Amino acid sequence: MSQMEIFDRRAVAAHRTRAAPRLAKVRPVLDELASRVLDRLDDTGRRFRLALDIGGRGAVAPLLNARGIEVVTCDISPALAHGTASVAGDPEFLPFGPARFDLIVAHMSLHWVNDLPGALIQLRQALTPEGLFIGSLPLLGTLSELRSALIEAEEVLTGGAAPRVSPFPTLADCAGLMQRAGFALPIAEREEVDLEYAEPFALLRDLRDAGETNALSARSRRIPPRALFPMALATIAGSAGRLRINLPIAVLSGWGS
Repeated sequence: MSQMEIFDRRAVAAHRTRAAPRLAKVRPVLDELASRVLDRLDDTGRRFRLALDIGGRGAVAPLLNARGIEVVTCDISPALAHGTASVAGDPEFLPFGPARFDLIVAHMSLHWVNDLPGALIQLRQALTPEGLFIGSLPLLGTLSELRSALIEAEEVLTGGAAPRVSPFPTLADCAGLMQRAGFALPIAEREEVDLEYAEPFALLRDLRDAGETNALSARSRRIPPRALFPMALATIAGSAGRLRINLPIAVLSGWGS
């Protein structure tokens, strides 16, 4: 295993495949996030003909189709690569030639990529010279309360802690990656999404149903203690048992060059 393999890509694909029949349960959140990201198309004054949807989980392609844009859907999980034109493929090894699309959208899918700089370069190369890339991914601070609570609870229960929440970049990291990948006029913006759950375990169910469970290469393969998640969630729930989560998201955009 190389030092770059922070994520187990086979596990990422398996989690998304298992989530495919359950995505309807988190569809409102997925659709709301996609709508916020794609609203930026209104500011371009451009009409796009052919778009690539990377990992949109059924939230991106319908919105693009509604704008009259032909869409090719690509996902690491064949179960989520569906539509009139679809390809099962990994953004770390993008299966498309250069200058193919005039719009590429990678919505909430690049945070599981090991070589993010390399993936962004491949995405830029797949753009036409005046094509647009829009991407989104969680920022540092995402699930930070859950991360801390799980570490503390597992240390109490077992004397040690395995990594259970992914590392996330800062907004400055994202801006630097866009520049490094060679996009013209790169922009990195911050979006804040607030979620509230009537009971804490609903957060874990949403993560499972969205295919966002632990795929770290260094994750423990052992079954966690039964008390781990109840103990951790109890420390971050409010007095009424409700759970409020802030989801900071980076929205990236840049033009082909």
